[in-house]
Amino acid sequence: MTPTPHTTLMDRTQTPAPAGSPDHSAGVTDDFDRPDAYVACLDPSLTIQQVNREFDRRFGGPTADLCGKHFCDLVHPSVQQPLLRQFARMLEGKRHRFATEVIAVGEESAASMLPLSAMAVRGAHTPDVAAILVVMSAAGEKAEEAAAVAPRKRLLSEIDARILEGIAAGVSTIPLASRLYLSRQGVEYHVTGLLRALKVPNRAALVSRAYSMGVLKVGTWPPRVVEDFIK
Repeated sequence: MTPTPHTTLMDRTQTPAPAGSPDHSAGVTDDFDRPDAYVACLDPSLTIQQVNREFDRRFGGPTADLCGKHFCDLVHPSVQQPLLRQFARMLEGKRHRFATEVIAVGEESAASMLPLSAMAVRGAHTPDVAAILVVMSAAGEKAEEAAAVAPRKRLLSEIDARILEGIAAGVSTIPLASRLYLSRQGVEYHVTGLLRALKVPNRAALVSRAYSMGVLKVGTWPPRVVEDFIK
């Protein structure tokens, strides 16, 4: 049974906001009661501390298993880095809340697009962030828009991953072959396999498709394949 979350959240939000500033505690406990949303309370390390029943059902509970997980483990690799940057700005005090869309991945890797809003909860005696309330709209869930995004499965061999990284970095066939101790024909063979596996016609589309699927990490250079996709 999902534990009632009110006590912890209420303890953290007893101090009223200073005059002229937003009241960050308003509606915090109300949000946990929403039947149309997946709600979680995170600590400053983004570890899940509490969830509501809808969250429990969507992400394959039981609650005891969900609590203690890092929140980003429940979203697709393609959105993890951008989401972490949003949370980092919040924890640095540069924003009190943000809204975005994420690709959520459930227990069986069923991906769906979800609107997400996050709000910082301040401590009773400190301006530091004591917790973060995350609310994802169940009504706005769009499974069809995430259908093109591959679940987290191991698609690539180690050599395929290095070749994909090289192509994404703009390395041509001969230098790539030299770097990987392959022949030119060997590189072309693996590229052909990658094009077939990702169902694209050329190298430019291959890189674009890899980013859209979350196979390549967003916001990193040189390009790196997410380890979840390597066999």
